[in-house]
Amino acid sequence: MRSIIIQSLLYGSLTFGIWIALLYGFIHHNHVSNLEKKTQEPALIWSLEKKLHRQVTHDSEQMPRPYVRFVRPDEDETKERKPVLKFSKDFNYSSSEFVDGFLKYGFNTILSKSLGSEREVPDTRDKRCFQNHYPTNLPTASVVICFHNEEFHALLRTVFSVINLTPHHFLEEIILIDDLSDSDDLKDKLDYHLEIFRGKIKLIRNKKREGLIRSRMVGASRASGDVLVFLDSHCEVNKVWLEPLLQAVAKDPKMVVCPLIDVIDSMTLEYWPSPVVRGAFNWHLQFKWDHVFSYEMDGPEGPTRPIRSPAMAGGIFAINRHFFNEIRQYDKGMNLWGAENLELSLRIWMCGGQLFILPCSRVGHVSKHRPPNQPELTKAMTYNSLRLVHVWLDE
Repeated sequence: MRSIIIQSLLYGSLTFGIWIALLYGFIHHNHVSNLEKKTQEPALIWSLEKKLHRQVTHDSEQMPRPYVRFVRPDEDETKERKPVLKFSKDFNYSSSEFVDGFLKYGFNTILSKSLGSEREVPDTRDKRCFQNHYPTNLPTASVVICFHNEEFHALLRTVFSVINLTPHHFLEEIILIDDLSDSDDLKDKLDYHLEIFRGKIKLIRNKKREGLIRSRMVGASRASGDVLVFLDSHCEVNKVWLEPLLQAVAKDPKMVVCPLIDVIDSMTLEYWPSPVVRGAFNWHLQFKWDHVFSYEMDGPEGPTRPIRSPAMAGGIFAINRHFFNEIRQYDKGMNLWGAENLELSLRIWMCGGQLFILPCSRVGHVSKHRPPNQPELTKAMTYNSLRLVHVWLDE
């Protein structure tokens, strides 16, 4: 009996010793790991974006994300595609100032402020576009830009890019519609910065919140140009962006045209060239970008050929002003924002028009993130989608 007790105590002591050793090893490993984490550099873009993804969602009007394997015709396919504009890797993406601005505006406001009101973006068109020549007697354009609490410098870059890269004899006016913003930057400060464009810019301030759809209709009602060109308030137009749009509408007043939309990264504000894509949507009425088949780009025009598109992204397109009025503009019964791009696309095709994307026209667009849990916006998008179904999709 005594030997059994001694043997049990021996085994118990051995087991206890093993557990103590394992516990010590575990604590030591955690201590080393924590020290390593403390000495690491600030989080990289992708890791922070993964964390923020739990707090924010993408804009429902998704712009085409840069395709990793996309190469322009004049590039070597063996080379890795990189963003056109690069910023310092030393930027602190974990600072509270960055996170606050990102959650409020949906993109990097620190870099936006550092860029100011103007910057030069590279020409991302296919080289064959450079051979195109446009007549001097094209229709005039009224550029309509609506905004609500937009980041100040992003809005200014949108306006300055249009002014700087548009031939003045084609640009009838820029119409800015302030949809009841409450940001101080968008009051007297904005008026002051736009003073130098007096006569070229009309600034309209809504007396109540109208939403994107009705605000655009307000802008269209004040326009005097032959062609209405709608832009979002966080864009940067590229070189020779307007002439292809105006030429297409001049040839066929019932043709509605969209530029190819390049991506301005929300984190780094890098300017990415977009592949040639078309707009589409799924059974949930969610807008999607779709690939263009290679045979569609055969022929002498190649990847510069206009692409027939079932739907538009919504924010950026050109339309003959009289045709826009003829098809009764937007559905003014829709609320705030959402599904108006699909509703207008169906309206265009079903009322005798056509919708094309023109690869020789390029406009950069900030791929914003939007915070979740916005019941007013969710309700408006649901209502608008149901209204679209009942109006256009019959039984």
